[in-house]
Amino acid sequence: MRIDSHQHFWKYHPVKDAWINEDMKVIKRDFLPSDLEPLLAANQFGGCVAVQADQSEEETRFLLDLAKDNSFIKGVVGWVDLCADNIEERLEYFSKYDKLKGFRHIVQAEAVIDFMLQEHFQNGISKLAKYNFTYDILIFPKHLENAAKLVAKFPEQKFVIDHLAKPDFKTKEFSEWERGIRRIAQFPNVMCKVSGLTTEADWNKWTTTDFTYCLDVVTAVFGAERLMFGSDWPVCLLAASYAESCEIITHYFSGFSKKDQDKIWGTNAVEFYDLKD
Repeated sequence: MRIDSHQHFWKYHPVKDAWINEDMKVIKRDFLPSDLEPLLAANQFGGCVAVQADQSEEETRFLLDLAKDNSFIKGVVGWVDLCADNIEERLEYFSKYDKLKGFRHIVQAEAVIDFMLQEHFQNGISKLAKYNFTYDILIFPKHLENAAKLVAKFPEQKFVIDHLAKPDFKTKEFSEWERGIRRIAQFPNVMCKVSGLTTEADWNKWTTTDFTYCLDVVTAVFGAERLMFGSDWPVCLLAASYAESCEIITHYFSGFSKKDQDKIWGTNAVEFYDLKD
Protein backbone atom coordinates (compact mmCIF):
# COMPACT_ATOMS: atom_id res chain seq x y z
CA MET A 1 0.00 0.00 0.00
CA ARG A 2 1.30 3.43 -0.94
CA ILE A 3 1.28 5.81 2.02
CA ASP A 4 1.78 9.56 2.10
CA SER A 5 3.70 9.71 5.38
CA HIS A 6 3.50 13.45 5.90
CA GLN A 7 0.62 15.86 5.27
CA HIS A 8 -1.42 18.38 7.24
CA PHE A 9 -5.00 19.49 7.82
CA TRP A 10 -6.20 22.74 9.29
CA LYS A 11 -9.12 25.11 9.61
CA TYR A 12 -7.37 28.38 8.91
CA HIS A 13 -7.31 30.92 11.72
CA PRO A 14 -5.22 34.12 11.40
CA VAL A 15 -3.91 33.97 14.96
CA LYS A 16 -3.34 30.24 15.33
CA ASP A 17 -1.84 30.05 11.86
CA ALA A 18 0.17 33.27 11.99
CA TRP A 19 3.12 31.43 10.43
CA ILE A 20 1.22 31.58 7.13
CA ASN A 21 2.32 35.01 5.94
CA GLU A 22 1.30 37.14 2.94
CA ASP A 23 3.71 35.27 0.67
CA MET A 24 1.75 32.11 1.42
CA LYS A 25 -1.72 33.20 0.33
CA VAL A 26 -2.28 29.99 -1.59
CA ILE A 27 -2.49 28.04 1.68
CA LYS A 28 -4.34 30.70 3.68
CA ARG A 29 -7.58 28.71 3.79
CA ASP A 30 -9.04 25.49 5.19
CA PHE A 31 -7.52 22.18 4.10
CA LEU A 32 -9.55 19.14 5.12
CA PRO A 33 -9.85 15.44 4.23
CA SER A 34 -12.32 16.14 1.43
CA ASP A 35 -9.59 18.19 -0.27
CA LEU A 36 -6.94 15.50 0.06
CA GLU A 37 -8.87 12.31 -0.67
CA PRO A 38 -9.15 12.83 -4.45
CA LEU A 39 -5.43 13.69 -4.65
CA LEU A 40 -4.51 10.48 -2.87
CA ALA A 41 -6.74 8.49 -5.23
CA ALA A 42 -5.35 10.20 -8.33
CA ASN A 43 -1.79 9.37 -7.25
CA GLN A 44 -2.53 5.78 -6.19
CA PHE A 45 -2.13 6.22 -2.44
CA GLY A 46 -4.04 3.98 -0.08
CA GLY A 47 -3.70 6.24 2.91
CA CYS A 48 -1.82 8.97 4.71
CA VAL A 49 -0.34 10.11 8.01
CA ALA A 50 -1.67 13.44 9.29
CA VAL A 51 1.00 15.50 11.09
CA GLN A 52 0.46 18.33 13.55
CA ALA A 53 0.86 21.94 12.42
CA ASP A 54 -0.21 23.62 15.66
CA GLN A 55 1.36 23.03 19.07
CA SER A 56 -1.64 22.18 21.20
CA GLU A 57 -3.48 19.14 22.44
CA GLU A 58 -6.52 20.59 20.69
CA GLU A 59 -4.65 20.02 17.44
CA THR A 60 -4.04 16.40 18.37
CA ARG A 61 -7.72 15.83 19.12
CA PHE A 62 -8.70 17.65 15.90
CA LEU A 63 -6.58 15.28 13.83
CA LEU A 64 -7.83 12.24 15.73
CA ASP A 65 -11.43 13.27 15.08
CA LEU A 66 -10.66 13.56 11.37
CA ALA A 67 -8.98 10.17 11.41
CA LYS A 68 -12.00 8.61 13.13
CA ASP A 69 -14.27 9.85 10.35
CA ASN A 70 -11.93 9.17 7.40
CA SER A 71 -10.51 5.67 7.08
CA PHE A 72 -7.79 6.76 4.62
CA ILE A 73 -6.09 8.66 7.46
CA LYS A 74 -4.14 5.69 8.77
CA GLY A 75 -2.19 7.49 11.47
CA VAL A 76 -1.75 10.76 13.33
CA VAL A 77 1.43 12.47 14.55
CA GLY A 78 0.15 14.86 17.16
CA TRP A 79 1.53 17.28 19.72
CA VAL A 80 1.86 16.98 23.47
CA ASP A 81 3.92 19.08 25.84
CA LEU A 82 6.96 16.84 26.18
CA CYS A 83 8.42 19.26 28.73
CA ALA A 84 5.43 19.02 31.09
CA ASP A 85 5.78 17.58 34.56
CA ASN A 86 2.70 15.43 33.91
CA ILE A 87 3.93 14.07 30.57
CA GLU A 88 3.47 10.43 31.62
CA GLU A 89 -0.16 11.13 32.51
CA ARG A 90 -0.78 12.75 29.12
CA LEU A 91 0.88 9.89 27.23
CA GLU A 92 -1.21 7.40 29.19
CA TYR A 93 -4.32 9.35 28.18
CA PHE A 94 -3.39 9.48 24.49
CA SER A 95 -2.33 5.83 24.37
CA LYS A 96 -6.00 4.80 24.16
CA TYR A 97 -6.23 6.22 20.61
CA ASP A 98 -5.22 3.51 18.13
CA LYS A 99 -4.55 5.93 15.30
CA LEU A 100 -2.26 8.18 17.33
CA LYS A 101 1.18 6.95 16.31
CA GLY A 102 3.56 9.58 17.62
CA PHE A 103 4.34 13.19 18.36
CA ARG A 104 6.22 16.15 16.95
CA HIS A 105 7.50 19.43 18.33
CA ILE A 106 8.40 22.38 16.09
CA VAL A 107 11.99 22.51 17.29
CA GLN A 108 13.05 24.63 14.31
CA ALA A 109 11.07 27.55 15.80
CA GLU A 110 12.60 27.36 19.28
CA ALA A 111 14.78 30.33 20.28
CA VAL A 112 17.56 28.19 21.77
CA ILE A 113 19.52 25.88 19.51
CA ASP A 114 20.02 23.26 22.21
CA PHE A 115 16.30 22.89 22.98
CA MET A 116 16.45 19.14 22.30
CA LEU A 117 19.16 18.69 24.92
CA GLN A 118 17.22 20.30 27.75
CA GLU A 119 16.40 18.00 30.65
CA HIS A 120 12.62 18.44 30.56
CA PHE A 121 12.41 17.75 26.82
CA GLN A 122 14.59 14.66 27.07
CA ASN A 123 12.47 13.42 29.96
CA GLY A 124 9.46 13.57 27.66
CA ILE A 125 11.30 11.75 24.87
CA SER A 126 12.34 9.05 27.35
CA LYS A 127 8.67 8.19 28.00
CA LEU A 128 7.56 7.67 24.39
CA ALA A 129 8.86 4.16 23.74
CA LYS A 130 6.87 2.78 26.68
CA TYR A 131 3.70 3.60 24.72
CA ASN A 132 5.16 2.72 21.30
CA PHE A 133 5.00 6.36 20.20
CA THR A 134 7.31 7.64 17.46
CA TYR A 135 8.92 11.06 17.32
CA ASP A 136 9.20 13.27 14.22
CA ILE A 137 12.26 15.56 14.22
CA LEU A 138 11.49 18.94 12.60
CA ILE A 139 14.72 20.93 12.38
CA PHE A 140 17.10 22.94 10.21
CA PRO A 141 20.63 21.81 9.32
CA LYS A 142 22.06 23.83 12.23
CA HIS A 143 20.16 21.56 14.65
CA LEU A 144 21.47 18.25 13.30
CA GLU A 145 24.43 18.06 15.65
CA ASN A 146 22.18 18.30 18.70
CA ALA A 147 19.64 15.97 17.12
CA ALA A 148 22.36 13.33 16.81
CA LYS A 149 23.18 13.78 20.49
CA LEU A 150 19.50 13.32 21.32
CA VAL A 151 18.96 10.12 19.37
CA ALA A 152 22.20 8.65 20.71
CA LYS A 153 20.70 8.79 24.21
CA PHE A 154 17.55 6.88 23.25
CA PRO A 155 18.49 3.87 21.10
CA GLU A 156 15.11 2.21 21.69
CA GLN A 157 13.11 5.24 20.52
CA LYS A 158 11.90 5.41 16.91
CA PHE A 159 12.81 8.73 15.27
CA VAL A 160 12.21 10.12 11.79
CA ILE A 161 13.69 13.30 10.34
CA ASP A 162 11.14 15.44 8.52
CA HIS A 163 11.97 17.01 5.14
CA LEU A 164 15.62 15.82 5.07
CA ALA A 165 16.23 18.40 7.86
CA LYS A 166 15.57 21.15 5.32
CA PRO A 167 18.76 21.55 3.27
CA ASP A 168 19.00 24.99 1.64
CA PHE A 169 18.20 24.30 -2.00
CA LYS A 170 18.26 28.03 -2.79
CA THR A 171 21.93 28.63 -1.97
CA LYS A 172 23.02 25.00 -2.38
CA GLU A 173 25.23 25.40 0.69
CA PHE A 174 25.05 21.80 1.84
CA SER A 175 28.25 21.28 3.85
CA GLU A 176 26.74 21.72 7.34
CA TRP A 177 23.66 19.75 6.34
CA GLU A 178 25.65 16.89 4.83
CA ARG A 179 27.98 16.62 7.80
CA GLY A 180 25.00 16.49 10.17
CA ILE A 181 22.85 14.13 8.12
CA ARG A 182 25.70 11.66 7.70
CA ARG A 183 26.28 11.66 11.44
CA ILE A 184 22.66 11.16 12.49
CA ALA A 185 22.14 8.44 9.88
CA GLN A 186 24.68 6.31 11.76
CA PHE A 187 21.98 5.60 14.34
CA PRO A 188 19.77 2.70 13.15
CA ASN A 189 16.72 3.96 15.07
CA VAL A 190 16.48 7.04 12.81
CA MET A 191 14.60 7.22 9.52
CA CYS A 192 14.22 10.11 7.07
CA LYS A 193 11.28 11.50 5.12
CA VAL A 194 11.89 12.51 1.51
CA SER A 195 9.43 15.34 1.77
CA GLY A 196 9.18 19.13 1.79
CA LEU A 197 11.78 19.58 -0.93
CA THR A 198 10.32 22.31 -3.11
CA THR A 199 9.40 24.60 -0.23
CA GLU A 200 13.10 24.92 0.62
CA ALA A 201 13.93 25.76 -3.02
CA ASP A 202 13.06 28.79 -5.12
CA TRP A 203 9.28 28.47 -5.22
CA ASN A 204 9.05 29.82 -8.76
CA LYS A 205 12.21 28.49 -10.41
CA TRP A 206 13.03 25.06 -8.96
CA THR A 207 13.92 22.17 -11.21
CA THR A 208 14.02 18.45 -10.46
CA THR A 209 17.82 18.44 -10.59
CA ASP A 210 17.97 20.90 -7.66
CA PHE A 211 17.31 17.99 -5.32
CA THR A 212 19.58 15.33 -6.81
CA TYR A 213 22.64 15.91 -4.65
CA CYS A 214 20.78 15.76 -1.34
CA LEU A 215 18.72 12.78 -2.45
CA ASP A 216 21.99 11.06 -3.40
CA VAL A 217 23.32 11.70 0.11
CA VAL A 218 20.28 10.49 2.06
CA THR A 219 19.92 7.45 -0.17
CA ALA A 220 23.57 6.57 0.43
CA VAL A 221 23.44 6.96 4.21
CA PHE A 222 19.93 5.75 5.03
CA GLY A 223 19.33 3.30 2.21
CA ALA A 224 15.92 2.41 0.86
CA GLU A 225 15.17 0.67 4.16
CA ARG A 226 15.01 3.96 6.11
CA LEU A 227 13.43 6.44 3.70
CA MET A 228 9.73 7.24 3.30
CA PHE A 229 7.82 9.54 0.97
CA GLY A 230 5.80 12.48 2.27
CA SER A 231 4.01 15.13 0.21
CA ASP A 232 3.97 17.87 2.88
CA TRP A 233 0.57 18.82 1.40
CA PRO A 234 -0.81 21.47 1.53
CA VAL A 235 2.43 23.32 2.37
CA CYS A 236 3.91 21.93 -0.85
CA LEU A 237 1.38 24.04 -2.79
CA LEU A 238 3.60 27.07 -2.15
CA ALA A 239 5.90 25.69 -4.82
CA ALA A 240 4.44 22.55 -6.39
CA SER A 241 1.26 20.61 -6.95
CA TYR A 242 0.66 17.32 -5.19
CA ALA A 243 1.44 15.45 -8.42
CA GLU A 244 4.66 17.42 -8.95
CA SER A 245 5.83 16.59 -5.44
CA CYS A 246 5.29 12.92 -6.22
CA GLU A 247 6.97 13.16 -9.61
CA ILE A 248 10.27 14.39 -8.13
CA ILE A 249 10.53 11.23 -6.06
CA THR A 250 9.17 8.99 -8.82
CA HIS A 251 11.82 10.28 -11.22
CA TYR A 252 14.71 9.98 -8.77
CA PHE A 253 13.94 6.42 -7.65
CA SER A 254 12.79 5.14 -11.05
CA GLY A 255 15.94 3.04 -11.47
CA PHE A 256 15.58 1.30 -8.11
CA SER A 257 14.15 -2.18 -7.72
CA LYS A 258 10.41 -2.51 -7.25
CA LYS A 259 11.05 -3.83 -3.75
CA ASP A 260 13.04 -0.74 -2.79
CA GLN A 261 10.51 1.59 -4.41
CA ASP A 262 7.70 -0.11 -2.48
CA LYS A 263 9.59 0.48 0.76
CA ILE A 264 9.99 4.20 0.10
CA TRP A 265 6.42 4.66 -1.13
CA GLY A 266 4.71 2.82 1.69
CA THR A 267 6.16 -0.24 3.37
CA ASN A 268 8.58 1.71 5.54
CA ALA A 269 5.86 4.10 6.71
CA VAL A 270 3.52 1.22 7.53
CA GLU A 271 6.19 -0.46 9.64
CA PHE A 272 7.53 2.69 11.30
CA TYR A 273 4.12 4.03 12.31
CA ASP A 274 2.55 0.59 12.79
CA LEU A 275 -0.30 1.46 10.42
CA LYS A 276 -3.34 -0.78 9.98
CA ASP A 277 -5.53 -1.27 6.91
